[in-house]
Amino acid sequence: QVQLVESGGGLVQAGGSLRLSCAASGRTIGYYAMGWFRQAPGKERDFVAAITGGGGRTYYADSVKGRFTISRDIAKNTVSLQMNSLKPEDTAVYYCAADPLYERLLKTPRYWGQGTQVTVSS
Repeated sequence: QVQLVESGGGLVQAGGSLRLSCAASGRTIGYYAMGWFRQAPGKERDFVAAITGGGGRTYYADSVKGRFTISRDIAKNTVSLQMNSLKPEDTAVYYCAADPLYERLLKTPRYWGQGTQVTVSS
């Protein structure tokens, strides 16, 4: 079992930056593939970025590639999402997720955080 708590959301102007954090408890994140997803009003929850458990390889949605960076600190048991050059279309609730299997993380993660709101004004 792992519990996830996100923080760092807020209101920012277009072109600005935010850093989201996901604090995990229960087990070390080294056992899990970790990811960030987002859900805008009236839309489905979409994949944003992921980092694998073993090798720490990173993957990104095309819409955020080059602007967002996912990272992890195993000693602190946290995963972060650095978001730069934010656009109004990045506005959404951002969720942290975890799963022992990377392939399953992308579809139906076993564990979710409660979400944090990110609003980008134009």
